[in-house]
Order: sequence, then C-alpha cells, then structure tokens
Amino acid sequence: MDVRRSGERYPGGDAEAGIESRHAFSFGPHYDPGNLRFGALIACNEERLAAGAGFAEHPHSHTEIVTWVAEGELTHRDSTGHETVVRAGDVQRLSAASGVRHVERNDGEGPLTFVQMWLAPLVPGGDPAYEIVHGIADATPYAVPEAGAMLHVRRLAPGERTAVPDAPHVYVHVVHGEVALDDERLGPGDAARITDAKDGEAVGVTRAELLMWEMT
Repeated sequence: MDVRRSGERYPGGDAEAGIESRHAFSFGPHYDPGNLRFGALIACNEERLAAGAGFAEHPHSHTEIVTWVAEGELTHRDSTGHETVVRAGDVQRLSAASGVRHVERNDGEGPLTFVQMWLAPLVPGGDPAYEIVHGIADATPYAVPEAGAMLHVRRLAPGERTAVPDAPHVYVHVVHGEVALDDERLGPGDAARITDAKDGEAVGVTRAELLMWEMT
C-alpha cells in the first residue's frame, strides 16, 4: 500500500480566476515519469471553483472522465449536446472516445468542490458518450467497463467498517472525514494505492466519505 497525502499533490489552477486544483498524478507542467498512472487511473484532480468560475471549452480524447461533487453544483456542457447540473451524490461520466469538447462551470452562488478522475480506456477510439446517475446509493458500484474499472462509493459512520475490494489495483480517495486503512489514518484528500488488494477493510474514524476504484 502506497499512501499519498493531500499536501503532496501537485498544485495547479488559476487563483485570480477563482480556480484551485490539486493533482494526484503527473499533470501538465508537473511532469513526473514515476507517477503517470496507477492501474487504469491517470488523473485524480481535486478542483475548487469560486462562484462564477469555471473551465472554458476544452477538448478531451481517449479518456473516461468520472466526476464526483463534494460541495456545490457543477454545470456541464459538451459538444454532443448534453447540458446538466451535477450535485453532491451524483456520478457523472464523459467518455471522450475519439474526441469531445466540454465546459465546466460553477454557476451557483456558493463554492464548488469536486473530484475528477480520468481513466485510460482498454481500447481507444469509438463514439463519445455521456451518463449521469443522480443520487447513487451507498455501496452501489458504478461500472466503467471501457476501462475495466468499478467505482465504489462508501459513506461511513464512526466505527463503521467496509471491505476494500479484492483486485490487482485499488485506489482509495478520502473525500470527507477520516478513516483507518490497515495501520494508516487517512484524512480529506489523502489516497492509498493498493496493489494485489486482498481481505482489506477501511474503518470510519469520524463520519467519512470514500471513493474506491477497483481495477483489473
């Protein structure tokens, strides 16, 4: 298990434009050949947008983009005609495939915080696709078969336990609260990369919310 703390993330964004970014993997000017991916995961970005701030239209290709809102509301528009508002508890996925453009904004009155995760597809190309699941239930897995991955969302009460999936690669990201994972304590923004995970479990130290990627 390789634990990466929130403070170790690469800083990014544009403070004057109301954008604060924290990258878990090699990203943009922060090129690190030893930190390019883990399993299918090639990015796990924490984004904070002030009211009225956002990312102008930009392109993506050959990437599965999964977004989880922690606070506020995210407005999404893309070149395939989708326009939606993503709220806390919703899972949004944009399959960039052969190419798509999108806009992400905070059109609300309060701050917006979201986690955006990029996965490499098993086979590049194809047609772009979009999906949003509103209010996904706790412990209901969300499959991304194009990347050979499954997202598990867990919300834990203090002392509550949850199994860590048995898989060749498991990525655990703490959204809120504090959890114990084996002999480590993880707080908000902390993550663990587990290789050949088996018989693991996470325990809520406080009330907590976890995202766990199960990957082949």
